[in-house]
Order: sequence, then structure tokens, then C-alpha cells
Amino acid sequence: MHPDNASAWAPPGDSKEQPRQVRRILKLFRPYRGRLAIVGLLVGAASLASVATPFLLKEILDTAIPEGRTGLLSLLALGMIVSAVLTSIFGVLQTLISTTVGQRVMHDLRTAVYGRLQRMSLAFFARTRTGEVQSRIANDIGGMQATVTSTATSLVSNLTSVVATIVAMVALDWRLTVVTLLLLPLFVWISRRVGDERKKITTRRQKQMAEMAATVTESLSVGGILLGRTMGRADSLTKSFADESEGLVDLEVRANMAGRWRMAIITIVMAAMPAVIYWTAGLAFRFGGPSVSVGTLVAFVSLQQNLFRPTVSLLSTGVQIQASLALFQRIFEYLDLPIDITEPEHPVRLGQVKGEVRFENVEFRYDGGDGTSGQGGRGVPILDGIDLTVPAGGSLAVVGPTGAGKSTLGCLVPRLYDVTGGRVTLDGVDVRDLDFDTLARAVGVVSQETYLFHATVADNLRFAKPDATDEELYAAARAAQIHEHIASLPDGYDTVVGERGHRFSGGEKQRLAIARTILRDPPVLILDEATSALDTRTEHAVQKAIDALSANRTTLTIAHRLSTVRGADQIVVLDSGRAVERGTHEELLERDGKYAALVRRDAQLEPNSVTAAAEPTAPALRPMESTR
Repeated sequence: MHPDNASAWAPPGDSKEQPRQVRRILKLFRPYRGRLAIVGLLVGAASLASVATPFLLKEILDTAIPEGRTGLLSLLALGMIVSAVLTSIFGVLQTLISTTVGQRVMHDLRTAVYGRLQRMSLAFFARTRTGEVQSRIANDIGGMQATVTSTATSLVSNLTSVVATIVAMVALDWRLTVVTLLLLPLFVWISRRVGDERKKITTRRQKQMAEMAATVTESLSVGGILLGRTMGRADSLTKSFADESEGLVDLEVRANMAGRWRMAIITIVMAAMPAVIYWTAGLAFRFGGPSVSVGTLVAFVSLQQNLFRPTVSLLSTGVQIQASLALFQRIFEYLDLPIDITEPEHPVRLGQVKGEVRFENVEFRYDGGDGTSGQGGRGVPILDGIDLTVPAGGSLAVVGPTGAGKSTLGCLVPRLYDVTGGRVTLDGVDVRDLDFDTLARAVGVVSQETYLFHATVADNLRFAKPDATDEELYAAARAAQIHEHIASLPDGYDTVVGERGHRFSGGEKQRLAIARTILRDPPVLILDEATSALDTRTEHAVQKAIDALSANRTTLTIAHRLSTVRGADQIVVLDSGRAVERGTHEELLERDGKYAALVRRDAQLEPNSVTAAAEPTAPALRPMESTR
């Protein structure tokens, strides 16, 4: 947990946090206050129309019928019909507007959470399960739909109806009104207890749903299915999912049944109140107390029913709101996540990027807490005292043993992580001072772990350049040595690649990624072990594509196999985060140091290079795991 955001992560049951949270929820509706004002007017009009009906009924029973005034009877009956029609029309209109406002609020929340997550560093996603993120956006925000679309309107509508009805009841007979309202404080207390109970259950239920979503995402992906089948774990995965689902069933039942008996008692008592009123009026008449006309009594009971319906609804709405606070809290947790990598207030925008890259006394370390870069100086340094210069159009190769910090160095140029000491510059400008658009246009990354969307080949390529023409796609694919293969497919560039490009081989996916980067045409290129997971034959084909991609660009190559870096202008050997050797291939061989030892290691592995290449390697661009 980030120390500056501890308050944002307070448990939903924290009474001190709830008022701030409620104010924050109300702010979500602020942009739509004009529409909500119209809803308020409609609610008020509907309440007045519904309250008028009992008064019309009183006049019918006490005046029109006993006195035989047919004209008045017709007029009062017509008034009751008009009241019912107006109430229905106002109800439909307020539902339309309030639902629209609610859906807009949900849209704003979804967009805000998605946008926030897009700005998070890689460290966040390295420590967070994908299913958990998806659950926050889908289940948590989806679970708030009733609250934001209808609850607010129901609250205002029922509250207005209660107030208007109580005023009308007092106008009819204040004594009967007192009898009616005696039990309301007890009902409110009971509903608050029920709400607290449901809120706790809702918090646990959403966490359980997030766990189940994470399990589904991981185990039903292409990779998850392959792993489960080949390891013979399909049955155990099914049992594990069944156990999680069983736990969710229990929580769902508890969430729906929490306080049901207590709320049922409230409903029974309210339903019995008309009998109490009739009994009270009868006793008053029998023992000489103040008499109540039949019309007044019927009208009062009608109003009483009008009071009980919105009162029960208000109590239920209060319970629902308390339960929904748990959902809002989970969403606000994501909205309050600290953003480690931000754009400066006045960013530098470069027009023409030449491509000179410098590492000036660079240090990088993790704080050992939440995985973010340790600005406070905590943690073991991953990189320490790195001073390197790659001229525009030049090439630098970074080699070294596992865990040396090679991939971490590559992550610093496109600001996937920020340095904790020193600086990285592009054309003499600190990359932390550049605007994100300039940096994205200037630096391209091709990693070992290629990601393709479940879309067509053309769509995947155009992700780099949405307005690219077909001719540009073909040219990029030809340069990446993949055009002929795509053209041979039945659907050509309209072929759907499958989840994570599963319909293509590793070498084909890598060449598609290279074609995508060629289409982007960045002046600076980071190649992070782009061929390390390929066999020698496929590597040769991909290397041709890389050579085409690297031409006339500043290239930083992170390599495990030294055969791909021998032609680099400069080779740097990293060991334990420090640059221990640098020079050309020939110069480093003459020194007979660590680089020469790595070359000899590769020579010994050469006969088994195909087998070695097939061994699993650590994911690219994840220095947190200390894999290099």
C-alpha cells in the first residue's frame, strides 16, 4: 500500500470514512444536476398528484354521495382519474431521465477506472491478477447499476412522498397521524442494522467474485488450457472453480437473506396499521371521544398506505445504499492508486527526433514494498552508475548473465520505469521531461513476449498506425519477412490471429510484431531478447526482419545469445547492475574477460542450440522478477 493513500484504502466499515465517501459519490452526479433538477420537479408533481387522490375520495364519501350531487361526483371522479394518469406519466419521464443519468455516471466511472489503469506502471500489473482488474470494472461497477440508475431517484421520490403524505395526514387528523408514526424510529434503526450487515457481506462477495474471475481468466486462456491439459490438472481446476463458486453461492444467499425476517416484521406491522387506525377510531366513537367521519377515516387509511409504501421503499433503499458503499469503495481504491510515472506540468515536445540516447550515472532500485521504484533510496540497486551513449543511428548491445539488469536498462528509455538516480536522455532531453506522445513516437519496443490482439492481421498491424494504407501494411510485412506467409492464408490480411496470436508460430508472431513496429517507424528501437525463445532456423528468418527494422535507427539490443550482437557498434557487459566491460566484439574478445567467457559458453551450447532455445525464459520487460 502506498503510504500517501492509506486513507483511500480504509475498510468500508470505517464510520469516519463513510461521510467523505458519500460526498464523493454525490460529486459523480454533479455534471448532471440540470437533469436531476427536472427529475426533482417530476417527483414533486407526481407526489402532489398522488396525495390529491385521498382528499378527492373524502369529498366523494362525505359530500358528493350523501348529498346526491351528481355533477360534483363526476368532477371528483374525473379528478381521481386525471391524478392517476399524471402520476403515471410523471413516473415514466422521471424513470427515463434518471436511468439515463445513472448510465452516464456508470460510463464515467468505467472510463475513469480504465484511464487510471492505463496510466499505471508495469509494476502494478506485475503484482495484480488480470481477473481482479476485470472484476473491478465489470462486476463492481455493474453491481452499482441499480444504485446509480434508480436508487437516487427512488430516494428523492419516496422522501418527497413521505413528507407530502405526512403533511396531508396531519391536515386530516393529527391524532391518528401520531399513532401512525410511533413505530417509525424503530423501523429506521432496524433498517440501519440490516444495511451494515449486508455491506459486510457485499464486500466479501465482491472479493470472492474477483477471485473467481481471476481463476477463469487464467485457466481458460489459451496458455491456461494448454498447461492444464498437459499437466493433467483439468479435473482439479474444475474442482477448485467449483469450490470458489460454492463459496459465492453461500455469500449470495446470505446477502439476499440478510435482515429479511426483520424487514418482513416491519412490513407486517405496517400492513396491520390500518386495522389499528380503524380500532382506534371505533374506540373513540364508542367511548364518546372525538368522532371521525367515514370519509376522513377512509381518506386517512388511503394516505397511510401511501405513506407505508414509500417508507418501506426508503428503508430498503437505505439498506441497498449501505451495501453499495462497499462497491463504491472498491472502485475508489483503483481511482486513488498512486501514479508513479507522470507527464511533467510543462512537457517538452520534440518535432524531429534524431535518436541519440544517453544513460548518465543511472541508478535504479525497487523499494521492496509495492513494487514501485524506490525514490526514497530503499532496496538493492538493480542498476548502479551506468554511463552509456548511443549516437543517433548507432547500435548498442547489452549482454550479461541472468539477473544483471539488462531488461531493466531497456525499460528506462520508453519510461516503463523511471530511474531512481541519474537520468536517461533522448537528444539531450531527460525522458522524464518529454511528453508521452513524443516518447511513444520516438521509441519502439520489440520484446521476447509478443502480444497480439484477438483480431485480424491487418487490425493488429494498424494498431501502430490506424490510418495506414494497405500498401503500407504490405511494405511493412515484406520488410519483416512475413508478407508471403500472410498472403498464402485463405483470408490473407483478414485472418483472425486468435487469442494472443495462437494461430501463428512463435517466429511468425515475432515477425508480425516487427512489421507492426516498422509501420510505427520509431527512430529509437529497443530489442529485448527478441529472438531468445526461437530455434536457430526461425531465429535466422526473424533476424533478417530485425536487420531491416534496425537500419538507420538508434538500436539498443538486449541479448542472451551473442550471435545476434556481434555486429553492434558497441557492446556492454552488465554484471550485478554495473557495466563491467564495453567495446566492440573484437576488442572484448582480446581482453579475454567476461564477454569472452560468454562467447565460449555460447560456442559450447551451439550443437544443442535448438534444444536450448526451446527452454523457457523469463518474460521480457519484467525486471521486478530479477530474472536478468
